[in-house]
Amino acid sequence: MIGISRRSLLRHSGLTLAAFGGGAALFLPKRGSAADAEVVVQYDWLMSNGQIGDVVALQQGFYAEEGLAASFSPGGPNSATVPPVVTGQAQLGQFSDSAQLLLARSAGVPIRIIACGFRQAPFAFYSLPKAPIRMVEDMVGKRIGIQPTARYVLDAILVKHGIDPSSLTITNIGFDMTPLVSGDVDAVTGWITNTKALSVIGPERIDLTMQAAGMPSYANVYFATDDAVASNADLLTRFIRATAKGWAWSHANQKEAVDITVDAYPQLDRETEHATMDRIMALSFDGTTAEHGWGWFDPAALAEQIELYDSIGQFQSGAPALDDTYTTAILDATADARPKIG
Repeated sequence: MIGISRRSLLRHSGLTLAAFGGGAALFLPKRGSAADAEVVVQYDWLMSNGQIGDVVALQQGFYAEEGLAASFSPGGPNSATVPPVVTGQAQLGQFSDSAQLLLARSAGVPIRIIACGFRQAPFAFYSLPKAPIRMVEDMVGKRIGIQPTARYVLDAILVKHGIDPSSLTITNIGFDMTPLVSGDVDAVTGWITNTKALSVIGPERIDLTMQAAGMPSYANVYFATDDAVASNADLLTRFIRATAKGWAWSHANQKEAVDITVDAYPQLDRETEHATMDRIMALSFDGTTAEHGWGWFDPAALAEQIELYDSIGQFQSGAPALDDTYTTAILDATADARPKIG
């Protein structure tokens, strides 16, 4: 989930091998022949609407067409995201937010971004007309309820806009939206894709996304180790090509894509996922993907993230070098296959 502090990253993602195996891995059945190359994807969180295109790619046989026997390993509150990738149990992973990759890299973990599924993080601030927060400056004098692990996001936003944190009242909350409805705070935070949780706020809800707040970020960030990028680029290329096809199919067949995903993961609520699909597509495709294709990211946005997080002391081991945090090689190799939808 969004809002992973360095401490939480070390604890939940398990940057040390001693943390390996912190969560159970549940796999979808592999498709393809015995001769197919195995590729396991370690996800940072539970399978949800953010992985619709991936699930479609598996169930529609797009990975098998690329000669891949794909398996998905969901994460969760007590799972370890990084160690399975670093040790080779998983061939690549996915973070909920690009900040997690930057934090991991600053801690010396040899992983880098290869593609970004969401154009922006789905994290946002929610308020009501009686005390609206339509821009960052509106936060001054307001009571902001935020998850402790997401506090660094707020700190970075305030630094960028030159706002003194003491001019706000900041309160720790969970993921329950009721503090806003009850009037205990003027704003709450959470994922904009969490349609069911947000429904309690009502139709007058005002959203201020991280992007609208001027905070660059990517979500659904696919990453691999330096060694994998150097020696196993063909497998990563085939994976991204098939995944891109899954997202293109999902965009063209949105109802069917939701049904395929809910059938694969029955714990998801079908009605809620159908209601959220427009939001998922808006996060996945925009003007930049119309030009550069699904999965593209701008290294300049990563550089700005590094600068902002460094300014608030988020990198306790020093800011990572920008060139160490990403590679465009896989995107370049799949340029003709990634759908240009906006």
